[in-house]
Amino acid sequence: MAASFQAIFYPMTLGLHLIHGATTTRRRDLTLPAGFIPPCLPMMAPRPPSEPIWLHEIKYDGVRVIARKDSRQVRLYDRLGGDLTQRFPLIAEAMARLPSCTIDGEAVVCDDSGVPSFDLLRSSQRDDRAFLCAFDLIELSGDDRRRDPLEQRKVDLTRLISDTSPGLVLCKWIDGEKCEGATMFEQVCSLGLEGIVSKRKDSRYISGRSPYWLKMENPTGEAARREAADELARQTLPSAESPSTAPLADLHK
Repeated sequence: MAASFQAIFYPMTLGLHLIHGATTTRRRDLTLPAGFIPPCLPMMAPRPPSEPIWLHEIKYDGVRVIARKDSRQVRLYDRLGGDLTQRFPLIAEAMARLPSCTIDGEAVVCDDSGVPSFDLLRSSQRDDRAFLCAFDLIELSGDDRRRDPLEQRKVDLTRLISDTSPGLVLCKWIDGEKCEGATMFEQVCSLGLEGIVSKRKDSRYISGRSPYWLKMENPTGEAARREAADELARQTLPSAESPSTAPLADLHK
């Protein structure tokens, strides 16, 4: 299923530009806490940035996952710290083949046509086929990578997961030097996808909302329609939980 996803999404990205460069050889002590690490979250923006200091990623209609492997075990966490390890076995198996590392990404399930489907995730269908679209490297072999520039983290992430498919798939991106964010966003919206996330190439990894990660949602996409329906339900029934989508939707933001 991951192969089908790649066949659909990768060709449309206007010629993806992989950033090359030497990685640091300087060893740093691990400063990360044990267990769950709160993810870096994008801020909403009215329009994509156009400067070349940014890169642009497709925003997937999935569930945010912090995947962590140490010498003893693999743990998959949702964006609030809940345990998803048993829910997504394909991702856990792929992580188990890696050295100690912590990866940020989005768990995705595809429908029969190879398109990511949040409805399948919401109903817990095909959880055994979910794969991780990995877009950031938080830690590698005990080395805290959060202080490194994003572009450097992506280079090392590419090398790390190159042979771990189908459980892990690299989230491709477009360099702002090659394509403006507005052009990328227009392409994504024309295909009915969720939107894009633009990130500064020199940014560090910061838990919580970051002004260096900017989110633009397709106003006609399925995710935007779902959020509008949930908001309407909350306004209509303020004393009750909005439909069964609400708990999972919170993990998706």
